[in-house]
Amino acid sequence: MFTLVQLDNPPPESLKSQVLQMVVDYFSDISPVSLTPSNPLYQLYQYVIGYEVHLYLQAMDASLDTRARLILALADQDPSQVLGFALYLPVKDAPEACTLAYMAVQAGQRRHGIARAMLQQMTTRHPHAELACVASKVPVFEAMGFQVLAARGTQVLMNTRDHGSNGMVAVQDLGPIFQSKEVRQIHAYLLKQHGNKAMSEAEKKRDRLLDQMARQAQALVDERRA
Repeated sequence: MFTLVQLDNPPPESLKSQVLQMVVDYFSDISPVSLTPSNPLYQLYQYVIGYEVHLYLQAMDASLDTRARLILALADQDPSQVLGFALYLPVKDAPEACTLAYMAVQAGQRRHGIARAMLQQMTTRHPHAELACVASKVPVFEAMGFQVLAARGTQVLMNTRDHGSNGMVAVQDLGPIFQSKEVRQIHAYLLKQHGNKAMSEAEKKRDRLLDQMARQAQALVDERRA
């Protein structure tokens, strides 16, 4: 069994580290660039998404209505253990609306209703909820009350209503992260480890994967509309 905890301020370091570890462990499940470990760029994107979530959690102590909110599923027998998390962003000037940024559940704890419970808690606060997911995950979220709106890049945009919110969402700008010293160092390390040819091929594989995911997202949206 599990207990849900709603946090409007940064979580304690012990819980935060578990959330960030889950982001890294389940990178392929939750990222819009769902590379596999066989791609040399995997570590680079893994770092970027981990740092992005770190920034969201760090900004939770700012006095902003649009700062991220966090729902944690904690083990009943050991409340220091995080079984799952949902990180979402309230929409400015639209109190009913929010956008789910990332959600993950420990692999051994899935199919026990944790994801559904976290989404229900989120939509209780913000009934006009939006999320984006890869095409293969759409049926899962449809079963939880979301409907398909449109394709957006590699993902399908879904909402609890038949339209999106007109408000603004304070998303992290990934540009500075990709230009950061740390990312450049990781890229240089990977280049040295794998070589120019392998890294060039990794980028081509990434681009082919993204094109394939975008086609799948659009095909699913077209299917639902039909």
